Amino acid sequence: MSFDEEWSAARATASANVAMRLNQVPVDPGGGGGGGGDLELNQDHIGAVGSEAYKLHTRLQTDGKHAATATGEAAGALTKENFGSGAALLKLNSTWESQVKTLVAACANISNGLNYSVKSHAKDEQQLQADFTVSAIDKYLK
Repeated sequence: MSFDEEWSAARATASANVAMRLNQVPVDPGGGGGGGGDLELNQDHIGAVGSEAYKLHTRLQTDGKHAATATGEAAGALTKENFGSGAALLKLNSTWESQVKTLVAACANISNGLNYSVKSHAKDEQQLQADFTVSAIDKYLK
């Protein structure tokens, strides 16, 4: 199977699984809200994604740079011998380093953002629980 055929098949599969949902509550003839919420915070999943982002961040910091010295030396040697590919290799190395730095920062943002979300959600839940136990609503819920 050629790349174009495989790409077309992947796009067709992806577009078949697309659905649209409007952000509104269905109209209830009884006047109440209703419907179950679809927002779920699963701390195990979020923790796993955050952990993998941190692992990737750590590995990229070292593995993303392992060829920098050799590439710089090769670019210098080629340039010294008046090969145009020396400058191109140096530019490639510079671009690679810039992209690795961007990816490392993105992984750090993902990991830190997910850690913050989990902690913030737990704090909000505690505050809501404390507020409900001292409110007048608590009397009616018992």
